[in-house]
Amino acid sequence: MTVLVALGLALAATIAGMILLGESWFQLLIAAALGVVFTQFAFLAHEASHRQVFTSGRTNDRLGKIVATLVVGMSYSWWMTKHTRHHQNPNQVGKDPDIAYDTIAFTVESAAEQRGFKAWIVQRQGWLFFPLLLLEGINLHYISIRTLITDKSIKGRWIELAMIVARVTAVVFILFWFLPVGMAFAFLGVQLAVFGLYMGASFAPNHKGMPLIPEGTKLDFLRKQVLTSRNIRGGWWATWLFGGLNYQIEHHLFPSMPRPHLAQTRQIVREYCATIGVPYTEASLMRSYGIVIAYLNRVGLTARNTFDCPMVEDLRRA
Repeated sequence: MTVLVALGLALAATIAGMILLGESWFQLLIAAALGVVFTQFAFLAHEASHRQVFTSGRTNDRLGKIVATLVVGMSYSWWMTKHTRHHQNPNQVGKDPDIAYDTIAFTVESAAEQRGFKAWIVQRQGWLFFPLLLLEGINLHYISIRTLITDKSIKGRWIELAMIVARVTAVVFILFWFLPVGMAFAFLGVQLAVFGLYMGASFAPNHKGMPLIPEGTKLDFLRKQVLTSRNIRGGWWATWLFGGLNYQIEHHLFPSMPRPHLAQTRQIVREYCATIGVPYTEASLMRSYGIVIAYLNRVGLTARNTFDCPMVEDLRRA
């Protein structure tokens, strides 16, 4: 509840600041702050989806739906379905939706399937990863809305769509009522760019560049979760910055465990993994980003090389 109250105050402060500041390009700083606040709300919705906030599952779902849909502007049902599949089979080819192709290819096979401009991006995707994340905010909103419209199996989808429409209407009204048109568009662009960058930069270090589980492979629960996850070192500031996702291994082993308990659990899990000989991976924030970029470049370049002519390759080596 403390986090919820703090985020509510932060949201109110950014909105009040935007209104009071008026016609000024310093509004873009408030837009960036709002992108951070919305990402922190997304972390809270993530925790609610894992039953970490309240003891009641129904209360957690209500909070998650309100926060994700009405505040952040994304479908809670779409997120729940996607994220549940990820937790069940992290980094498993054909089962984890987080490694399915979507502009970025996470497997050599999916990279090799791309043609034209998509292939050009894939071949440089490591270096383009963070610039592309500036568009991820728009992408997340688009996919969740598209899913709500097209997937008739989602219960309460029209309620979620109504909540998203109400949220978008309120944002547009406030921005274009208090700001000039050009500034309002710039404000919206910066907010979405920061939101997408922050979201992508928070989730990518945890699994990208870790081993992929081939389709059909069977692993026990502990190895499935530990071998595919990476923790981020940093202590309390990393816990705040990533909403507890810096303890990704412990989160995957105990998904309903609230973030304040993850640090202590890490000590127990590390010792147990060392005892049974299961690799336990941790890295600094910058090191983890370096691993992600190198991995994505390797996937893209490997896919490109599969189309090279063998004779040309022989000449290159000569």
